[in-house]
Amino acid sequence: MKLGRLGQWVIALAATAIAVAIAYQWLDRPIAFFAHDNLHQFVLFRHLTLIPEWFTPVAALVFAVLGIRGLTGRPLTRFEAVILMSGLSLVAAAAIKNELKYVFGRTWPETWIQNNPSLIRDGVYGFYPFHGGRGWESFPSGHTVAVCAVMSVLWICYPRFRPLYALVVVVVAIGLVGADFHFLSDIIAGGFIGISTGWIAVALWEAGGAPCRALDSATPPTGRSPVGPQCTTMR
Repeated sequence: MKLGRLGQWVIALAATAIAVAIAYQWLDRPIAFFAHDNLHQFVLFRHLTLIPEWFTPVAALVFAVLGIRGLTGRPLTRFEAVILMSGLSLVAAAAIKNELKYVFGRTWPETWIQNNPSLIRDGVYGFYPFHGGRGWESFPSGHTVAVCAVMSVLWICYPRFRPLYALVVVVVAIGLVGADFHFLSDIIAGGFIGISTGWIAVALWEAGGAPCRALDSATPPTGRSPVGPQCTTMR
């Protein structure tokens, strides 16, 4: 029997939980110690983590521009709709990530913020649910959430560039691990959250009758197919 999207998501959630548990128990600490001893002094890794930091201001600008245009009554092109979905996915993922950081209350690999306790400096390692405070916000990784929230929408809507999207995600993850900013399990969880919001954003858009994936191979790059409620017959 073919699984629906909800079933696929539940399986992905279970697989993520297992992967996080394995990484927490056996991988996070040795990777963090290795990164601290051998990698995090190289500034390149920190630079790689800056990629997602451009997403939020760009998303805000896109929302403002498309919002003003929307007030004129003009329909969105498919490309504009995809960019808008990417921004909305990013905003939703950021809100979910912030709440989960508070719920899980995990300490960081290194001491970065307000003299926070950490694995490297203090040997502190674990989750402290609902603790609150910047020093207990390692899980999930916000940078991974952001990059996956955007790349997952593009992955679905413009599949021909999937190797590029995967490369961007991998580069950011390498930067986070190499700079010792996050544990591996933080990144795994962040990836799941970001991918989920992107997937859901596209599903909600298509549920409203506006196609995304079906037009990728049929619409020329210069086409300006309007996307909106009037497109329900195109599903």
